[in-house]
Amino acid sequence: MMILIAGPYASGTNGDPDRMAQNLKRLERAAWPIFAAGHVPMIGEWVALPVLDSAGATGPTDPLAEQVMYPTAERLLQHCDAVLRLPGESRGADQDVAIARERGIPVYHALDEIPSA
Repeated sequence: MMILIAGPYASGTNGDPDRMAQNLKRLERAAWPIFAAGHVPMIGEWVALPVLDSAGATGPTDPLAEQVMYPTAERLLQHCDAVLRLPGESRGADQDVAIARERGIPVYHALDEIPSA
């Protein structure tokens, strides 16, 4: 399965790039266990941030980010087989869960819920 890792990225950071980087690292810590279980981990920011950069945006707080960040996750979810929702307040992650449920794909809330491939 390709599993989207969803959780706080910009939420609660007040645009602080260091705090956003810490949040991304937290999301990335779930990548290895997913991979080791035989799946492909995916994080929306891995796609959205280079898209923003190539569009000339100054970063995730640039006004263009609103047109890229959530739409990227929504497009990715059309190709994902499941979502891992990590704890923490996040409007984007909540949207990811809603889309997953609409599509009828599993939403896991802990790594140990994900079956091995």
